[in-house]
Amino acid sequence: MDEGASAGDSELPRQLRKNRAFNIFWLGQGLSLLGGSMTLLALPILILDATGSIAQMGALTAVSAAFGIGAGTFAGHIVDRMDRRNIMIFSEVARAVALGLVPLIWLIEPQIWLLYVVTAVAAVLKTVFDVAYVTAVPNLVDADDLTAANSRLQGTYAVAGILGPVLAGIMAAGVGPAWALGVNGATFLVSAVTLVFVRLRKTDELKRATEEDPRGPVRDNFLVGFTFLWNHSAMRALTLLLTALTFLTLGATDLLIFRVQQDLEQGADVLGYVIAVSGLGSIVAAVLASVLRRVVGFGACWLASVLLIGAAVALIGNSRNLVIIALMSAVFMFGITLAGILSMTLRQQVTPDHLLGRVTAAFWTVHNASGPVGAAVVTVGAARLGVPSVSLMGGLFCLAIFLVGIFTPLRVARPELIPPGSPSKPGSVPAPGPAKPSLEKDR
Repeated sequence: MDEGASAGDSELPRQLRKNRAFNIFWLGQGLSLLGGSMTLLALPILILDATGSIAQMGALTAVSAAFGIGAGTFAGHIVDRMDRRNIMIFSEVARAVALGLVPLIWLIEPQIWLLYVVTAVAAVLKTVFDVAYVTAVPNLVDADDLTAANSRLQGTYAVAGILGPVLAGIMAAGVGPAWALGVNGATFLVSAVTLVFVRLRKTDELKRATEEDPRGPVRDNFLVGFTFLWNHSAMRALTLLLTALTFLTLGATDLLIFRVQQDLEQGADVLGYVIAVSGLGSIVAAVLASVLRRVVGFGACWLASVLLIGAAVALIGNSRNLVIIALMSAVFMFGITLAGILSMTLRQQVTPDHLLGRVTAAFWTVHNASGPVGAAVVTVGAARLGVPSVSLMGGLFCLAIFLVGIFTPLRVARPELIPPGSPSKPGSVPAPGPAKPSLEKDR
């Protein structure tokens, strides 16, 4: 590597440290993510305690995914037509109210139907928030800082992923999992307050887009995002392969929870520690993502992450050793986080700002469409065939995705240089175009 590149890379963390708006955004989201990671464990434990059924866990996961997918059909339209910061603030406050209802009603009498309602509402709000969240990052940092910024955000998510399950496990064992949801609601309120102090820069393209008539058909706006994805050969391949991968990974957490609590007869506190260890994998991926992307390239990193996910799923379901299960959970999260950072950065790099909300929503909606079906198939299959058999099949499924992936544009080191509408020729990409305008003056 030449000295100029090395010096430039070393400046990225310093640039982010000086970016006041990004740092406020980062800190607020860190607290929000901590609460969200508590819910990730507390909600399945809550319904498992009430029903004792892995099928009910799978059904709740499927409801969450289905409503999230439905929201994806209009979330991009909203984000590209309205103030993105206000959208995030509203979503955080509304989610806080929804989750806060659970412990209050649970004090009177547990209501399983409430969990499904809250899950559906929270899933819609989360999708809208997450689309706005992804589009906000390029409006906070320079284009050259995107991978570093996304890595920092994902690293914070990983730390929250370690602390959240531990706190949720302790609360579930002590005062009950319903209160963990209430704590999550409180973190959303704090996040909303921090967003008040964040100013997002609007590009000229985005200003023109927000001034357009917002009453166009939602379907047409969704198709704008989908068409962009389909016309970009790398994004088309990424969307299709992630659709297949999500079929497995959405239900993988349910497999882990059922394996530890039911097959191995461990308590919620032990499960919390196992999931906390998995967060170490996310931290390592967040730290290394920028370096791996630069040195090894997108293709090798993304395809390797698929193999790691498959190997981890297979071993988690076929080991009775908690240490091995915890380590494989870390490997699983390393693969998920690395692939997520790479995918998000690539989408931000190739998409014009005024289309980013619709493209992100279309991307998530399409590749998450298989999630509810996959969660149901995986959990029902585990109930009938056992977790070990289903986990082994999951590992083989990931191997098949990898083999398909090596014949797509995703194998190249820099797929962001493939222009939309170009034929799929992984061995040849054009020179990079002009960089996006700097945000330095707005910091």
